[in-house]
Amino acid sequence: METRSVPPGPYRATKLWNEVTTSFRAGMPLRKHRQHFKKYGNCFTAGEAVDWLYDLLRNNSNFGPEVTRQQTIQLLRKFLKNHVIEDIKGRWGSENLDDNSQLFRFPSNSPLKTLPRRHPELRKNSIENFSKDKDSIFKLRNLSRRTPKTHGLQLSQENIEHMNSEVINEDQENSIDNREISQKDVEEVWRYIILIYLQTILGVSSLEEVINPKQVIPQYVMYNITNTSKRGVVILQDKSDDLPHWVLSAMKCLANWPRSNDMNNPTYVGFERDVFRTIADYFLDLPEPLLTFEYYELFVNILDLLQPHLERVAIDALQLCCLLLPPPNRRKLQLLMRMISRMSQNVDMPQLHDVMGTRSLMIHTFSRCVLCCSEEVDLDELLAARLVSFLMDHHQEILQVPSYLQSAVEKHLDYLKKGHIKNPGAELIAPLPTYSYCMQISAQEFDEQKVSTSQAAIAELLENIIKNRSLPLKEKRKKLKQFQKEYPLIYQKRFPTTESEAALFGDKPTIKQPMLILRKPKFRNIRY
Repeated sequence: METRSVPPGPYRATKLWNEVTTSFRAGMPLRKHRQHFKKYGNCFTAGEAVDWLYDLLRNNSNFGPEVTRQQTIQLLRKFLKNHVIEDIKGRWGSENLDDNSQLFRFPSNSPLKTLPRRHPELRKNSIENFSKDKDSIFKLRNLSRRTPKTHGLQLSQENIEHMNSEVINEDQENSIDNREISQKDVEEVWRYIILIYLQTILGVSSLEEVINPKQVIPQYVMYNITNTSKRGVVILQDKSDDLPHWVLSAMKCLANWPRSNDMNNPTYVGFERDVFRTIADYFLDLPEPLLTFEYYELFVNILDLLQPHLERVAIDALQLCCLLLPPPNRRKLQLLMRMISRMSQNVDMPQLHDVMGTRSLMIHTFSRCVLCCSEEVDLDELLAARLVSFLMDHHQEILQVPSYLQSAVEKHLDYLKKGHIKNPGAELIAPLPTYSYCMQISAQEFDEQKVSTSQAAIAELLENIIKNRSLPLKEKRKKLKQFQKEYPLIYQKRFPTTESEAALFGDKPTIKQPMLILRKPKFRNIRY
């Protein structure tokens, strides 16, 4: 069943929940089943539900092909807890569901969740309070005059020069000699530039339902840009906000494994698992996720950009959003993404889990440490896993400072200083980033491109299992069998025939000797 993409906006996680539950309720096949000598109609087994929902999520643009079967089981458990489904005896409210032949059915009531409504007066007051003082607090202008709502924004050089000359000529008569720029002016220009670029990149007419302008703290942005190391990692002046020394040492140990594991460090069987567990415990005990609770809606809305043909747009949007983070959070995110990215690509990394591969373990462990809602959201795990997976693959670009941003601010301040614009929130002078679509492709080609990036990472995981010489043969067979169950198409592509699979283990077909050997009689000529 095809599902539509949920557009950006408030309460997107709740909208996604309603979208998935509606599709599941409408499309899940129902039939008669026999259990304990009884027949039950209009029901399904847990295993059938896992198969159907797993296929739905992987082909849904809101989630993507990296959804695992275990995550699908977790979502079905949420369905049972929230009375989207119930067992054949009408019981629900628990999460007692496994990938087996247990029977379930749909209840008669609607499984949809109601969307919270923001009171109009509260929305009006928040906007009025923000734009009360026009000299110090600017009002974000509507981009509908110059910016299309689509991502195919194109600004030619002639149009840019025309806009610049138009603004200059308009204010030429009222221009004064160089005005003094205060620190407050600088901060408001940074706030304005960030919001105007974010609105343009997301292709929305307003950011009102995505982020409150007051949530943009210019001091954080300025600090994250100016106080960095040669590699772009934020340097904290207050070391009390930094990662503890023992956590940094543990992260460095696993990020550079096995080079950092010299003879001076104690090692034993399972040493690397204990080090990883130490790091995971620290991040799991943080009071809030690294992307903070207040930016949850912002990052959830960006998840809709996470598609192959919008990859560049997603990277640029995440670049700006990650600059909004408090400097300690940005530093921790940078170091964490660098560590898990290196670990997932390290073929020499020992197995850290009996069942899951390194990449899947990284995503499963740290997803909720990165993105999480202050209130329990049933799709948190799937949404966070998708975002962390994208961050792992593109963290070097996402967590670097966009070059156009600082130049835009400097140019805007220069016009403000020369009097060409009267306040920090005047029309944008610097050119906006441009985006264009590639040539149109067929639906089949799009589906192939959509899964290509994730398939490459999963195929790499399969190769890691195959090439792992320290893994016992029996354990390797077990992991490959589980991999074949989770990703049958990728497994079949790697082992198209039984002979290719047998060659991995050196299995040779044995020729059984006949149980009874009969000697052929010798015929002799009988001469009379």
